[in-house]
Amino acid sequence: MARLLFLLILISTFNGTLAFAPSSTSRDLRCITANSAMKEDGVEGNTLSPFYSVSDRRSLFSKASLAAAALVTVNVSPLTAEAVITKEANWPLWTALPVAPFNRRRTIRYEIAPGVYAFDQMIGIYYVQVPIRMSVVTVHQNDPNKKGLVVYAPVAPTKECLSLMQELIDQYGPVRDIILPSVAVEHKVNAGPFARAYPKANFYATDKQYAFPLNLPNSFLGLPSWTKPLPRSSRDSDIWGGELEHEVLTVKPGIGSMYQDVALYHKHSETMFVCDAVFAVNEEPPKILIEEEEYTKALLFHARETKDDIVEDTPENRRKGWRRIVLLFDFFFPGSGRGDLGPGPVLEALKSPFYKDGWGGWKPFSWGDDEVKDFNVFSAGGKPTVLPIIQIILSRGPDEMRRWLGVVTKWKFKRVVPMHLDAPLAITPSEFEDAFLFLKSDYNQVRFCDEDVEFLRKAEGGPLNFSVYDTSLGTLRGEKCGIQRPKKKA
Repeated sequence: MARLLFLLILISTFNGTLAFAPSSTSRDLRCITANSAMKEDGVEGNTLSPFYSVSDRRSLFSKASLAAAALVTVNVSPLTAEAVITKEANWPLWTALPVAPFNRRRTIRYEIAPGVYAFDQMIGIYYVQVPIRMSVVTVHQNDPNKKGLVVYAPVAPTKECLSLMQELIDQYGPVRDIILPSVAVEHKVNAGPFARAYPKANFYATDKQYAFPLNLPNSFLGLPSWTKPLPRSSRDSDIWGGELEHEVLTVKPGIGSMYQDVALYHKHSETMFVCDAVFAVNEEPPKILIEEEEYTKALLFHARETKDDIVEDTPENRRKGWRRIVLLFDFFFPGSGRGDLGPGPVLEALKSPFYKDGWGGWKPFSWGDDEVKDFNVFSAGGKPTVLPIIQIILSRGPDEMRRWLGVVTKWKFKRVVPMHLDAPLAITPSEFEDAFLFLKSDYNQVRFCDEDVEFLRKAEGGPLNFSVYDTSLGTLRGEKCGIQRPKKKA
């Protein structure tokens, strides 16, 4: 299952889309809802690289992944524990991208600023679960004939999600425009079903959509027939009637792959939205994980020190679990942890198939004494940065990055809303630009510990070398922090 983590994150961030589409039954989805206000580098037993690049169409198997398949048969479905997730949160098309929380897609909505709302759901594998976000803004509120809503980065349109949308529609007017700002699978997979829930709205998608392993037409990807390519910039058009501005970032990191992100500026609230270009995180778990008992299990699952630990639900244990989720999500094999993808942990898990939180309690990762230091250097108290795998991509297009930043940093925003992890981020245009540290250096500099990017650096120079272009900036480099992995178990 660890290989699935790598597979899905790498496919999505190298921006392919699995070549299957949501069922056409999504055309009939309707929406209502209920309010609610990832023997070196710390990897053992890993005989094949866990990277499945866009150019590499071969299947990757190992003893670990084959043994892990047995775990899937033990616990492939969502957890049976019932909390406050209701049938309104059910998402029948979850098989289009079979990742947690499967069909049980709780949605929470909260106000970012006047006329700006975030809708958070959750996405992950092996309890490495993080928020995935949709944003909604109000436009033309002083014109009864034009007022309404613009939706950015749609999430799964469950009844709950769309009922929360209906409350905004009743107050601010209809959904007028929907924007798919990315070619990444986790954002694309729900965009078509969401757009079909509002067939009268304009539906815009970035213009370099493609599929993997077969480059199928948009209609085969679940996108509706009325999909329009989003113009690369709003500077030469009046597409938003003066209410918004947007600028598309396009980087081709290698043969057969593409990355796009849309910066969208909502003038009235002085808010800028980006999909995956930046993110930030602090020590407190996100609301979507702590408000739902079923989801909170992810935090406690990763707070364990041994396979059979039963962890008490305390604020500190929740923070410990969140630290580990973040480090795994960002680095796969962080410098303060050790991974064992061999059959040993899987075989141990198979001895307890009914472990209360699923997966047989499978625990292929252990953590050392420097875990807290590792996280603190990485998070920097919530300071925005670039996801390492995204930086590998963006460093292939430094000129395009500078062009894009030259446009968006002229906008007078005072907050940024990314579609993952923390939001909103109270930052200025200059602080946003500072997140792209590698553009101000003569090497591919990261803000966090060099020990954390060692695995990704070797992968970039090895298994991924044929799927990404060379860059004059080289591979990822950070400052040595002196963090150490836990000792290998005898």
